[in-house]
Amino acid sequence: MAKNIFITDDFLLENEYARELYYKYAKPLPIVDFHCHLPPEHVSENKRFENMSQIWLAGDHYKWRLMRANGVPEYYCTGDAPDWEKFEKWAETVPHTLRNPAYHWTHLELHRPFGIRDRLFGPETARSIWEECNEKLARPKFSARGIMQQMKVALICTTDDPTDSLEAHRIASEDPKCKVSMLPTWRPDKALAIETPEIFNAWVDRLETATNMKCATFEQLIDALHHRAQFFASRGCKIADHGLEVPYAEDYTLAEVRRAFKKARSGKTLSLETVLEYKSAMLYELGLLNHKMNWAQQLHIGPIRNNSTRMFKELGPDTGFDSTGDQPFARSLARLLDHLDQSNQLARTILYTLNPASNMVLSTMAGNFQDGSVPGKIQFGSGWWFNDQLNGMEQHIEILSQTGLLSRFIGMLTDSRSFLSYPRHDYFRRLLCNIIGRDVVRGLLPSSTQHIGKMVQNICYNNAVEYFGFDLPDINKSRRKAKSKK
Repeated sequence: MAKNIFITDDFLLENEYARELYYKYAKPLPIVDFHCHLPPEHVSENKRFENMSQIWLAGDHYKWRLMRANGVPEYYCTGDAPDWEKFEKWAETVPHTLRNPAYHWTHLELHRPFGIRDRLFGPETARSIWEECNEKLARPKFSARGIMQQMKVALICTTDDPTDSLEAHRIASEDPKCKVSMLPTWRPDKALAIETPEIFNAWVDRLETATNMKCATFEQLIDALHHRAQFFASRGCKIADHGLEVPYAEDYTLAEVRRAFKKARSGKTLSLETVLEYKSAMLYELGLLNHKMNWAQQLHIGPIRNNSTRMFKELGPDTGFDSTGDQPFARSLARLLDHLDQSNQLARTILYTLNPASNMVLSTMAGNFQDGSVPGKIQFGSGWWFNDQLNGMEQHIEILSQTGLLSRFIGMLTDSRSFLSYPRHDYFRRLLCNIIGRDVVRGLLPSSTQHIGKMVQNICYNNAVEYFGFDLPDINKSRRKAKSKK
């Protein structure tokens, strides 16, 4: 049977300049994945996966959404179907994903780390790919850490609740065999979830246990969060993360917030106005905390979560029933950032939107609060979630280039729960080099790629290392030292 090579060496690279930028400057770089949802325990225990369904389909709501859209029953997505049958149903779905980014991702992930690119994935090839990949998963280099090392992952930042023990992070950091740095990220979303008193109170109870501090008042809750933040810092945390449908920046008084907290702790439901006042106060306090800790803060804006009540009751959150929102938020975001900036307590901030219609809002908003203290202090974050695909990332890069400094951009992240998602960094690097290569051909950029190559290196690696203060080598400095020794 003739080979059907889809992911070629020059995939997405349309001209010689793009290829030179990619092969010489982008491809060799390590990966810094500063936002992901990998289970830390899988890293600390160096998890081994029995088969492709366990590593490729479990927890991947991107794939579940597409399988459902293809008429696959839930039994084969999140249900108790045998692993092979789940894999088979994904194989039946993939040919229907043409022009969806999952088609590219699927074949990129089979290429690396499994080395398969001589077959398109589908029902006819499912069995051979299943057997070949499962055989490789049995090898040590295909454990959780082994895959990361194959993909040249230098560091990951997981996403962690303030009540988490971070025991997995301690174990990994103390294990000399673990060659990938794993740092926690502070994700205190549940501190804002006062609209559901039962869930909110269960979380506050866990926070009391984690801190051995009483949280009977709003001030005591803030104190407990500060105490926990110190613990996160001791485990190497450098980033805070906030998932927001919209930024909250309503007017409030401390007395109103105190009453709202007390009422919620008694199990009573609050009015929408009171909920928004509390959320605004808490988000502001968390912003002050992020500045105090010298953490960069990420604001992920725009998702409407858990839209299917029936499926939320059956499966819980993060199972593929979230979508893009369209609520106006520009003025509230400006108010939130300005409120922190007025006292010079606005932390380094990365702004992400789930709605590409808001790209110009975030890119120009970032320019309002650059203060010369840090290069790219306020970042327009990469194409995220539904936007981390070819068109979405190209749109992001175009808007950022026209309204800010692409050269200061901190680059790509996986936002993934899968150890097989690292080819998304390669995808980003290829399309970045291709965009720049196209401009060179059109005469919009100089044809000498050395200066541009350094910019590519910075976007793909160095900028993030410097921005977050990661303890990783600067590639440009390392290469200059190597040349001077010669």
